[in-house]
Parts: sequence; structure tokens; C-alpha cells
Amino acid sequence: MPRFLRRALSLTAATISPMTVAEPAQKHAVAVLVATSAALFGRAWLHVELLAAGFQKEYAADLSYLIVPPILLFLLAPLLYRDRSFLSQQFRREQLSPYLALNAILVGLLLRLVSWATLIAGISFGFYQNADPLAVKGPQFAFQCASMHVVALGFLVMTFMVPIVEELTHRAYVQSAFRRRGPIIAVSLSAMIFAVFHPPASWPFTFFAGLVFGIQYWNSGSLWPSLISHATVNALIQLDWRCLNGQWNPPASRLPLWQVGIPATCILVLASGSIFWLSWKKMHRGGKPPRC
Repeated sequence: MPRFLRRALSLTAATISPMTVAEPAQKHAVAVLVATSAALFGRAWLHVELLAAGFQKEYAADLSYLIVPPILLFLLAPLLYRDRSFLSQQFRREQLSPYLALNAILVGLLLRLVSWATLIAGISFGFYQNADPLAVKGPQFAFQCASMHVVALGFLVMTFMVPIVEELTHRAYVQSAFRRRGPIIAVSLSAMIFAVFHPPASWPFTFFAGLVFGIQYWNSGSLWPSLISHATVNALIQLDWRCLNGQWNPPASRLPLWQVGIPATCILVLASGSIFWLSWKKMHRGGKPPRC
């Protein structure tokens, strides 16, 4: 693990008491992961059926996700009822403040900036490249959104439904299951499992984001910070997917593009450092995180 991240987690453990929420049994975390896997398999099947029926790819992906929460509620109803006290503690109203919300939104904005800086630096230094000489293009960017109902459904699913499901699964249950092993293990393992539940191409970024969300959860003892940051990232991704069309594949003979790659790398480093500073600092003005 990188030294700066180990230091971040060590500072967290030293300056802030561990979450005092009475976490559910570890077997409940396993049950939640199994149920989530089943729900996502159901979603994948429906996605294929919708594509075969002629639905647009992005619209079919979002529409198929609508079955995930009902499946989870059906499979996990007894468990969720048993853990109702624990779950209610994750969203206590007094834990949410304007300062916490603004902090979390800023973390989400910086996470998206990290993603963009990584992409631009990767292209500039030749890490991301299309070998087809006919594919040399750009940079060309156009802003044109898809149909309003497609955009609206995308925001509903990705900005509200997905963060709630994933934060409850990977932070509230999985990270809490490893809480007694300390912040480094709990946050790292939950981030790895979080990444595995995403497409392999996005594993580096989702693992990084999982670390950030995990530190936020450990520091605050609440899902509000990680949930707000997660929703902010997903909302910005929706703007990318639905509205921004870009093409940039510089010819290999011009690489590396130092004048682009070096600034992008500097932005990546600065944004990453700012994220961890915002994430491991105390989330509430005036001192200690709330005790649940």
C-alpha cells in the first residue's frame, strides 16, 4: 500500500475513535454480497432481453437496474428488519450538516477530476492508444445530450439508486464486517470488493474511489459523506456519458505530448492529495465525529 495512504489511515486511527455503531453479524455481510450478486445477475439478464427487444444500450442498462432494489428487498427483508437499528444509525439526521455535505460534494468533484486527469495523462504518454492509423483524431469535443427521458432515467439510477445500494453493501455491511481489524484492513478490503463489482476496465479508479469512501465512512461513522460523494461522482459521469462526445487519439509519432501530459499529471497528484486531506480530516466543525 502506498505510504501516503497508509499514513492517511494511520492518522485516522490515531485522531478519531473507530465507529461505535453496533455493527451486524459478519454473516450478514456475506448474505448481502450474495444477494447483491444475484440481483446484478438478474439485471444482466434483463439488460440482454431489453437489447434484444431493440432498446438503446444506455437506456437498457439503466432500465434493467430498476429491478435490483426490489430483488434485494425481497431476498434481504428478514435481515434488514433484524438490522433496522444499525441501518437507521447510518442516516441519522443530526449527522448531516452543510459543512459535511459541501466537503463530500467537493470530494466527489475532485474524484471526477482525478479520472479525467488520469485519462488525459494516459493518452498524452501513450498508455491509452488505438493502433489503427485511421483512428487518429482530435481532440474533438461536442456537447449534445441524449433524449430527455434517457438522461432523466440515467440520473435517477446512477445518482440515487446505485450509490444507496453500493454504499449500504460495501461500506455499511462489508467494511463494518472488518472493522475490528482496524482501518487499513477494513477500508482496503471493502474497496477491493467494491472494485470487483464493477467492470475490470474501471478497477483502478473504483478501488481508489472505494478507499476514499471507506475513509469517509470510518471517520464519520455515517454513510452521509460517502453517499454524497458517490452520488456526485456518478452525476458527473452521467454528464460524460449522456452529453459529452469526445474523440482524441493522437498519432504515435507525436507521443509523448509533454506539454499536455505533465500538467495533467500535476493535476492528478494535487487532486488526489486534496481528496485524502478532505476525507481523513474531521468531518464536523468543533471536534469529534458523532457517536452512534
